[in-house]
Parts: sequence; structure tokens; C-alpha cells
Amino acid sequence: MAPEETNISNKEEPPVTVPDHDAAQRSEGAFQRRLRLCLVLALMALAGIAVAACVCLNHYVYTPMDEGGAAEVYVIRPGSGLTAVVRDLETEGLLRRALPVRVWASVKGYGGRIRAGEYLLSRSWSPARILEAFVQGSVIQHSVTIPEGYTVDQIAGLLQERDITEKRAFLALARDPELIRGYGLQGETLEGYLFPDTYLFSRDTPPRMVLDRMVGRFKEVAGPLQEAIDARGLSLHEVVTLASMVEKETGAAQERPLIAGVFLNRLERNMRLESDPTVIYGLKDFDGNLTRAHLGEPHAFNTYVIPGLPPGPIANPGGASIRAVLYPAQTSFLYFVSRNDGTHHFSKTYSEHVRAVARYQRAGRRTS
Repeated sequence: MAPEETNISNKEEPPVTVPDHDAAQRSEGAFQRRLRLCLVLALMALAGIAVAACVCLNHYVYTPMDEGGAAEVYVIRPGSGLTAVVRDLETEGLLRRALPVRVWASVKGYGGRIRAGEYLLSRSWSPARILEAFVQGSVIQHSVTIPEGYTVDQIAGLLQERDITEKRAFLALARDPELIRGYGLQGETLEGYLFPDTYLFSRDTPPRMVLDRMVGRFKEVAGPLQEAIDARGLSLHEVVTLASMVEKETGAAQERPLIAGVFLNRLERNMRLESDPTVIYGLKDFDGNLTRAHLGEPHAFNTYVIPGLPPGPIANPGGASIRAVLYPAQTSFLYFVSRNDGTHHFSKTYSEHVRAVARYQRAGRRTS
């Protein structure tokens, strides 16, 4: 009997699982879409926060502390940084909070652009306006009048008294040979070349800037007179020196051409100029009492002893005194003496001068 055949094909086989790639891809795509949506929403939220912060910051920096605030002086010292200035403004009550102003100033790039100086601020100003004033250097300008006939020392003292610049630094520069040569001037100091006028200066102005302004003003006045200076046959330094003597000898405007005429007449005759102000200029610690001993004291500025002009100006003359030297009175006078009322008596001869001295100067001391 034939063996029983087994029907293998009738046996059941385990099912085969086929991976569903499309479903996996769909699931991953959904996750990525959700992730992108979350990122977009997060960015939108951040953008909204940033916009809101910018709006708030902008509102703050452009809103004044007090619409009716009064003006007050605020000083930024040299070397002060933005952080210190903003913090001080908060302390002084000119700002509500320093931090947002610092942030705004940093965004604007104001960090290293704050200028030292004296400012007139108000609580009615917004923080933005205050900082813009600091960056623009809108400092208070003080009117300073330099009187005619002031010496360099007197000018330096006046400027320091008005808090314009420091006296010692000013004098050091006014006596700096390199600076004097740089200005194209002659002499050991800038005496005579700091033109008397009314200037506008800010507080703590660098001394070099002050000197530049004053020497520049001198050149503006003297420049157009160069042809007359050449015609007079004197150098600019000699003209300014003689003008400074005229300035110190009289405060009466009508006398300046006469005083200049006397000095020029004496120079032409090789006579000593014998000018008291030159003697005083060369004295140390002058107490206001000029004596006969002073007149005989030998020094470079004593025109009772030396012939001709002193080595340089004895003060800073104004334009009228400079023009008086260039356009002097045509006169025969060789002497003058004070009447003790701000004017002088002029004489042509020595004997006449002696009588005038006896009349007006009871002490009998002979003057120019």
C-alpha cells in the first residue's frame, strides 16, 4: 500500500506584516507642522513682546517728568560716562528710572558721545531731549567781556573767576614758545595779542580754545591794518607794544592819538619814552605806589632807563589804541602829565612840562 501523501499546501502559514511607510511619514509631517506652528507662535509672541517693549520704551523716553517743570543748571564733569550721568539724572529727579534711558541711549549709540559742560535742563524735557542736548553739546554760553588794557594775568584771573578756564593752564599756554610761533606771532608771551572784546564761552572751556578765539579776534582786527602798519615803518610787534602803552596811559578816547603822537615824536628824536605803566609792568609785587626809586630800577620794561620801546606789549590794547598808533595826531608835543581827572596836560617844551608837573602833581615827580 502506497504511503499516505501529505498535502503541504493545506497547512496555514503565519501572516506577513508589511510596514506602512506612508502612515509614518504622515505622522512625522504632522509633528513637524505642529513644531513649526509652535515656533511661529513663539516668535510671534516674542515679536509682540518686543514691539510692546519698544512702544513702552519709546513712550517713556519721549514723555517729560513734569510738563510744568522749571529750568535748572546741570553740570557734566569731564570724564563722566553715560551710566554715571543717567544715574545722577535719576537722583536729581530729572528722570523717573535710569535703566530704560540707558537702554535707549545704547540703542541710539550715545555711549561715548556725551559731552561735558554746563546745561540748562528742565523736568518739562523728555529723557530723549535731555540726552540729545548732551550729545549735541548744547551747553550754556556765558558772556565774558575782556576790558581793554587788561594784562594776560588779569585775563586769566577773570576767566577763572567766571569758571571759563583754569588760570594756571591758561598762563602756561600763553607763555608757550611753540604755541606763539604757531600763531605766527613774535614775543615771549601772548601779551598784546589777546584782543579785548565780549566773548561767549561755555564753562570749563579748554584754555587752548579760549586762546584760539582771542588771538583769532586780534587777527581779524589787525589783518586789514597791515598796509598802514607797513606804511608806519614799524613791525606788528612794535605797533602792538606802542598801542599797549597808549592803552595804559589814558582812558580818554580823544587822547589816544595825542599820546601816540607824543611817543612817536620822542622815538624820532631818540628820547627815552619815560612811561610809568612800563615801569609798573616790570615790577614784581607792585603795591600801587610808584616811587622815584622805582623809576631808577633797572629792568627790561623801564623806559626811564632803556632807550626806545620795551621788549613787548605791557597789556592787551583795543582797536582804538592800535589805530591811534597808525594814525596819530600830528603834533609837536613831547610831554604830558596827568591832571588827576582821567585826562592829561600836553607840553611842547621841557620847561612848560615842569610847570605843568608842579601844577598838577604836587609831589613834584616828573612824568611822561
